[in-house]
Amino acid sequence: MRRLTCFLLMVFATLAQADEIGSVDTVFKFIGPDHKIVVEAHDDPGVNGVTCYMSRARTGGISGALGLAEDKAEASIACRQTGPISIPKPIKAQEEVFSERISLVFKRLRIVRMVDAKRHSLVYLTYSDRLIEGSPQNSVAVVAVDRATPIPLR
Repeated sequence: MRRLTCFLLMVFATLAQADEIGSVDTVFKFIGPDHKIVVEAHDDPGVNGVTCYMSRARTGGISGALGLAEDKAEASIACRQTGPISIPKPIKAQEEVFSERISLVFKRLRIVRMVDAKRHSLVYLTYSDRLIEGSPQNSVAVVAVDRATPIPLR
C-alpha cells in the first residue's frame, strides 16, 4: 500500500507542474481519443518569472486512453520571461526541471535547465530518453537574464 501511495504522489506531482494550454488533433481515431499535438506551459520551479512552452505528440486510441501508449520522442520548446526574473535560492549549473513518462515504463520526456554564466543566460533543453536507447531529437531555448539579476549557483 505504501508503494502505491508513493507512486500516486509522484504521478500527481508531475501533473501539477504542467498546464495544458491547448491541443490540435492530428489523426482521427474511431475508438478512444484522437492523436494530438499538445502545448503545455512549465514554470521553472527554481527561477521565478520564466515559463517554458513545450509542444509534443500525444498518442490516442485505446492504448492512449488507458495510458499504455508510447508517445513519439519529438518535442519543441520555447522559453520566455513571463514576469520579473528572480532566483530565490542557488540553482545547479545543470538541473532537470521537468520529467514525465511517455511510455508505460522505459521512456521519459525531460526538460533540463543549464546556466550559461558567460552570457548570463538560462538554456533549456528538451529531449527524451529510453532505458536502452534514447532519441537524438531535441529542442533548445534560451532566456537572457538581466545582468543586474544575479544567478546564484550551488
